[in-house]
Amino acid sequence: MKKTIVCGIFALMTAAMASTALAQPVNYNSTVAMPERGLTIHFLGADNGMVRITGDGKYVLLPVEESAPDAYIRVDVNSKLEHEFNCRLAQTKVDYYVPFDLTPYRKLGKVLLDMRHPHEGRNSRPAREAMWAKHIKLSNTFDTKNTEKFRPLLHFTPIYGWMNDPNGMVYKDGEYHLSFQYGPYGSTWNNMTWGHAVSRDMITWEQLDHIIIPNGLGAIFSGSSVVDKNNTAGFGRDAIIAIFTSAGHKQIQSLAYSNDNGRTYKIYDGNPIISSDKECRDPNMFWNEKTGRWNLVLASPLEHEDIFYSSTNLKDWTFESSFGKGYGCQEGIWECPDLMQLPVRGTNEKKWVLVCNINPGFIYGGSGTQYFIGEFDGHKFTCDDAPGVTKWMDWGKDHYATVSWANAPQDRHLAIAWMSNWQYADRVPTMQFRSANSIPRELDLFRDDDGKLQMGVNPVKEFDSYRGTAIKYGSFAFNNKAVSKALPKENDGVCDIVLDLNAGSATQVDITLSNSLGEKVVMTYDIEARKFSMDRRKSGITDFSAEFPGVTAAPAPKGKQQSLRLIIDRSSIEAFDGQGRFAMTNLVFPNEPYNTITVAASKGKGKVTNLTVYPLKPGH
Repeated sequence: MKKTIVCGIFALMTAAMASTALAQPVNYNSTVAMPERGLTIHFLGADNGMVRITGDGKYVLLPVEESAPDAYIRVDVNSKLEHEFNCRLAQTKVDYYVPFDLTPYRKLGKVLLDMRHPHEGRNSRPAREAMWAKHIKLSNTFDTKNTEKFRPLLHFTPIYGWMNDPNGMVYKDGEYHLSFQYGPYGSTWNNMTWGHAVSRDMITWEQLDHIIIPNGLGAIFSGSSVVDKNNTAGFGRDAIIAIFTSAGHKQIQSLAYSNDNGRTYKIYDGNPIISSDKECRDPNMFWNEKTGRWNLVLASPLEHEDIFYSSTNLKDWTFESSFGKGYGCQEGIWECPDLMQLPVRGTNEKKWVLVCNINPGFIYGGSGTQYFIGEFDGHKFTCDDAPGVTKWMDWGKDHYATVSWANAPQDRHLAIAWMSNWQYADRVPTMQFRSANSIPRELDLFRDDDGKLQMGVNPVKEFDSYRGTAIKYGSFAFNNKAVSKALPKENDGVCDIVLDLNAGSATQVDITLSNSLGEKVVMTYDIEARKFSMDRRKSGITDFSAEFPGVTAAPAPKGKQQSLRLIIDRSSIEAFDGQGRFAMTNLVFPNEPYNTITVAASKGKGKVTNLTVYPLKPGH
């Protein structure tokens, strides 16, 4: 009886609530005008809001929350779709803003942004309650001053947004052009576009407007550019020709061209120029003087192959051959190939080198750059090494998508890499931007102590002009008691260190960079094992990824005489053998700059014959 009464009361309450709900008027007005922000928002349910641009302002500032799901945004002008992209619109908090430039769309008519975001998960809110709706606004400016303590001083980074592979690198009329895989609407991978920067010396860069944006054929993935000096493509003498992967439902290769020194590009109306029934991407082309034709190498990621083509006009390509089955590292996927002819030091000999980036499969995990040495006759690449032999261009964790500049002056062979690793690139402790490039490097070949050909890697000579007044510590002996020297404080300790040593009776020499918080990076020469290693397990902030802490090692030259060059920026250490016989690139995130360098032997004693530290100046 008691149970019946309770149920009866519950039924009456439910009925009353339903009656009340039915009695409430439905709000059919979902339009909210915000004249102070120059916007009107039409709320169309929990997962949709349309933002009409009613005021003046060059940019719509989009509030971003990195942990939010991707929202899909359509840009409609006069009810016609003009552009579309993804953005992690802020749901519960605003991490930062990204600008959407209205300039090209205002010329066409009235602009409407159709925002559609998943209304599910712990970081989602109904459109009316979402933080993006509360904070989206118009502005004539976007503040790009650096807010990141780990933004490098002398490595290229995008002003804001996401960056990965270098693309379309070409030299023309005194300028080095660097395009790059760019995500302009947040600091995670998305909306792949070709960003663009130019430099006179490869160190100081000016970021310009992005040049190739996603279109009906898909997102704009990696590719390369050349100067068409003889107008073989018919777009004009000295036109810059870019060939890249259009990544839509499938991957195809497309062409664009520029007649204004790379400031703007026109999409070729005959795309695609190469198609395949297999996944293929990242075309890299060059003029082959011997054959009088263009060559192009294309990655077949899942087949672990690079594919070679030839052409007379950059538009019509003939398949020549493929290389890769069973060679080098066969893990992960193959990406971003490059093919070049390099000189062998001290000889008149030249050899062909095929660069092949892989992810995952690097010896220390994640992504890395391998290469093959051999011969190329314009049709086929023949490797000098046996299948299964793997050669690494850089022995650090943070060196990927390495490609070279086309048309470099004085027949120089200049390359640059994305300075990160796919294992943790989207989790590193920056937010205004993500990722930097390595210091550009000059490439050649040398014979190692065992007579085998290896790639030589040195920082470009232009970097030396950024050195300040040298701090010379001269020579000093060391043993198991560490000898410490101070590092410069200016520019957050960014410096260039040259250290020459004679290991003497020491079999192991430790070189340590440290700060007052006890954070440190330990670099070790194991003389008997002929190995150089770098330990960043206690380097600073490391807990953003279990894959980040670790030790990397490189083959070191034979003997007790060793020479080391260290380029230390705010979030990276690049180590080079003094003659460029190895390179090692690793990110670091110390809570305060390293201010001390120490040298010690585990046993025995040795001598530092030269320690010179150059404070580094910002770009000029």
